Amino acid sequence: MISTKNLSTDIKTIPSTWVFENYLDLPEKLVGQDVKIKSIFNPSERTPSMCIFVDKSTNQYKYKDFSSGKYGSKIDLVQEIFEEVNSYSEAVFKIVQDYNSYVLKHGTYEKSTFKQFSKYKVDFTKTRPWSIRDRDFWVQFGIGTSILFEYNVKPLEYYKMSKEVDGKVKTIIIRGPMIYGYYDKNGDVYKIYQPLQKEHKFIKVRHHIQGLDQLKYSQPHLIICSSLKDIMSMRHFRYNAEYIAPDSENTLIKPYVINNLLKKYKNVITLFDNDKAGHKALTKYECVYNLKGIVPSLSKDISDSVKEHGFKETHESLSPDLKTILE
Repeated sequence: MISTKNLSTDIKTIPSTWVFENYLDLPEKLVGQDVKIKSIFNPSERTPSMCIFVDKSTNQYKYKDFSSGKYGSKIDLVQEIFEEVNSYSEAVFKIVQDYNSYVLKHGTYEKSTFKQFSKYKVDFTKTRPWSIRDRDFWVQFGIGTSILFEYNVKPLEYYKMSKEVDGKVKTIIIRGPMIYGYYDKNGDVYKIYQPLQKEHKFIKVRHHIQGLDQLKYSQPHLIICSSLKDIMSMRHFRYNAEYIAPDSENTLIKPYVINNLLKKYKNVITLFDNDKAGHKALTKYECVYNLKGIVPSLSKDISDSVKEHGFKETHESLSPDLKTILE
């Protein structure tokens, strides 16, 4: 006789671990650890960019795909990967139906007890003097020494990361020829930039709205860019605007911050990357805050445009769009 005692009719009782293990065909059982896989939304990518992680506020697994900008819960995942699923309720129905089919076939699903997995965190940075190689790297984006100093960008000799393992502190030191620390006005590092690294180009140390410390509120316009590097490149153009950038394009700046900025500037617009993540962010800011936005036409982002096409051509392509949107 087939037992039905383990069947479920409530989506809340179906473990998020089962949903991700089953639909993503994960090679390992989820027990609280983070897992990084190649994006299911971008099969051509070489470096895995899709993260499966535990949301500490709900103790449920979620996903974040840096390749496409997609993010969400077990239900969001099913809505995204199945074309026949067109709504939240249809996603719930499919999960319940598939889970019960699994239970009928296998008898039960063994739920995991989450283990505590500590993560490496940056706890020390050692700066070094600027070099000619540093200068050559930043100048190609139209970024000079004075701008780097203003935005508290500093070259690093190394940085140290630590985590606790079995009651002991484990430490690693990372060195490299081109590593930069982004610091706030108090001298605390909030991000590390490693342009020569493919997999860990940016390491977030803590939340920070980039460029906020440097606002003087002396220009009529504010442009929300995709990165600090784009902010610094934009300063080269000398528009009558000031600039900020969120942690990433996938991060929506909080409403109270936007509302405060709207009171201080005549116009607030977005200038995000010309890729899927950038277009998605542009649309989100427009829907949530009614902010108009543009993307660069020559390259993926402004700093790359300056590098690949030069200051003059980038300026000529960008200025008409800015003029139109700021009128």
